[in-house]
Amino acid sequence: MDLRLTETAIRIAEALERLAPKPPPPLDLAAAEAYIWRPDPPSLVPVAKVSRVGIELLQGVERQKRILLDNTARFAAGKPANNAMLWGARGMGKSSLVKAVHAVVNTEHPGALVLIEIHREEIGTLPDLLNLLRGKPQRCLILCDDLSFEREDTDYKALKSVLDGGIEGRPDNVLFYATSNRRHLMSRDMIENERATAINPGEAVEEKVSLSDRFGLWIGFHNCDQATYFAMVEGYAASLGLPIGTEALRAEANEWSVTRGARSGRVAWQFIQDLAGRIG
Repeated sequence: MDLRLTETAIRIAEALERLAPKPPPPLDLAAAEAYIWRPDPPSLVPVAKVSRVGIELLQGVERQKRILLDNTARFAAGKPANNAMLWGARGMGKSSLVKAVHAVVNTEHPGALVLIEIHREEIGTLPDLLNLLRGKPQRCLILCDDLSFEREDTDYKALKSVLDGGIEGRPDNVLFYATSNRRHLMSRDMIENERATAINPGEAVEEKVSLSDRFGLWIGFHNCDQATYFAMVEGYAASLGLPIGTEALRAEANEWSVTRGARSGRVAWQFIQDLAGRIG
């Protein structure tokens, strides 16, 4: 009887082991230069090739380049640095600049900096990601693209605590960069909601500003003029070696921007993709 019970218990244990999820492999940040955060189950998925353009192709943002590159280089070197908010006109290279700066720093100091992307929908799991990275030897740059908050969205409170104010604090080896089309991350609806429930209406404004204050750097991106737009187009065309004259290139690029109703780095890149496809 005891033998049969033992055999049954062994079979049950083996069945439970097959059903149980495998333990996550140990985190190895040296396996790649960039990762995507997946919170369920908590893991970092390596990115084989980062989608980015060279920093020299980003036109009209020279001041922004210098500020962000200096801040990132200091962080990679183990010196104090600030979290950064890149805000402003859409399509002007906010996220492209972060990825380009990461490439420049890693070219000058190979393996010095790991880029980790966290999606907006998963910003509430940012504390879990920081706990995973805390104490690691690598310097980690976390990027959240197109960050903003809508009505009844409470994730911004977790972000405030993580960036500055929590008792654990941000790990020394982690820096947080966010991009947004808004200067302030909270929508007008959220501010009106905060004002309606506040004892003092001014508290709503304080709530709005206190989130943005967590970022030591505010870097603005603004709509480009025609000269800057043409510089973007010509730079992309030269990098791809497109056989087209300057006058013809500008004429087609101008027509493209008119049909799109905008001039930006994104519009310039979309035009070049179309032109390269037509030229073959």
